[in-house]
Amino acid sequence: MTFFVPTHSGPGPGVTSNVMSMTTSAAVPTGSEGAITDGGTVTERLVEANRRYAAAFADPGMDARPVLQVAVVACMDARLDLHKALGLQLGDCHTIRNAGGVVTDDVIRSLTISQRALGTRSVVLIHHTGCGMESITEDFRHDLEMEVGQRPAWAVESFRDVDQDVRQSMQRVRTSPFLLHTNDVRGFVFDVRTGLLREVDPA
Repeated sequence: MTFFVPTHSGPGPGVTSNVMSMTTSAAVPTGSEGAITDGGTVTERLVEANRRYAAAFADPGMDARPVLQVAVVACMDARLDLHKALGLQLGDCHTIRNAGGVVTDDVIRSLTISQRALGTRSVVLIHHTGCGMESITEDFRHDLEMEVGQRPAWAVESFRDVDQDVRQSMQRVRTSPFLLHTNDVRGFVFDVRTGLLREVDPA
């Protein structure tokens, strides 16, 4: 983050040798209060884009089970284009994203459903360089409490050492009593400047 059943012959998830470089979309010109300069809002722009997409859309005939039986947990940072970076196609994986890509109770909820109801067996965890979660602290919750009069029930899950946080996330997955498959759990740090993954040793 900056702030804060068709088959195919592509590389499997977590393979670093064939990882593509990422590109980010051009900035959308905006006027006051985040409005698009042609008069529409960002949401209206997205809805219009969906109309164009739907006009050429054909049902791919897939079911909800990921083809590669993998779930990817990653940061919500807009610079991470996970499908391109991992050589994934539509229907290949489950993608679970949040601030920092950390394994929270809600991520365990999603992974449990992913494995038990939809057949995934592997978990790939991806943090990245330059994450905003390295620059904030749990004081964020205190500041929110002072502003709105209620302390958030969730933890910020900020961190200082990205590798150590990946290790913690791997450990949370591997020790969860709710998950069926914890043997193939691997963690990586994505470099936002080079587009490459670097695997983190769980030891």
